[in-house]
Amino acid sequence: MRHAILGAGGVGGLVGAALAKSGESVTVVLRPEALKNYPAELSLESPFGSFSVSVERVAQVTQPFDVLWIAVKATHLNEALRSVANAEQIGAIVPLLNGIDHVAMLRSRFGHDKVVPATIGVESERAAPGKIIQRSKFVRLTVSSIGESRLTSTLEKLRGFGFTCQCSPDELKMLWNKLVILSPCALTTTASGLTMGEVYSDPVWRERIIAAMHETCAVATATGTAMDPANFIRFFEGLPPVARSSMQKDVAAGNPPELDGIAGPILRRAQEHGIEVPVTRELAEMIRGKTTAANRA
Repeated sequence: MRHAILGAGGVGGLVGAALAKSGESVTVVLRPEALKNYPAELSLESPFGSFSVSVERVAQVTQPFDVLWIAVKATHLNEALRSVANAEQIGAIVPLLNGIDHVAMLRSRFGHDKVVPATIGVESERAAPGKIIQRSKFVRLTVSSIGESRLTSTLEKLRGFGFTCQCSPDELKMLWNKLVILSPCALTTTASGLTMGEVYSDPVWRERIIAAMHETCAVATATGTAMDPANFIRFFEGLPPVARSSMQKDVAAGNPPELDGIAGPILRRAQEHGIEVPVTRELAEMIRGKTTAANRA
């Protein structure tokens, strides 16, 4: 199958490298100014192995592709979509963005059935153009059942590489399941500057991460997707102690954080349903304060 990767950072680069290593055709979609100096291969350091694989490089999606993977940051989504010039020749568009609201936007642009929502759980980062480092020992990929028939062979390739893959018949539950974990982790690590282990071992920050998780579950339940906080406590306890969130890394690097993509759905829906989310709101404001101070410096 032919795959295009829009956003070859930690997540997109990992998916592209895994597919290319598995024998799939992979094309990386780059900003025009990055195209000239981008290597003609993806290099991956991973618990599944370290290797380099050749990939094609383009600045515009003009050829037919079976799958377009969108793995840009939410802050760059609108700009990145300008490079997609032939959506009618794409079999499935699979967004791996954080949050929830991007799905409706993409479907309004490309059509409901074309877009196959998905979530991915992994700690992976781009160390340099074309060089990806996967730090977690796992990759958990969940895709909406709406795309199961189109992605069967792709998911088998990824399973063979080492991914844990499954299909979900409930898209909203799939997206909220990730957000219930992602938002508390991203907000507390970024606001505190601590690793996950340090957050969870500090009584004050541990209370905050648990409270933020309860708030997210309450908002999800109010919108019609029931979430039980008890199901997520063990996950927090099992996170690698040295893990850092991608939002935390963005702020440390001086890049804009995905606050609207990660905290935004919780804050907006909480207001719509009259639910108090003081910890989530406080953490978001702490991060905004950090980024504002950094921009002034």
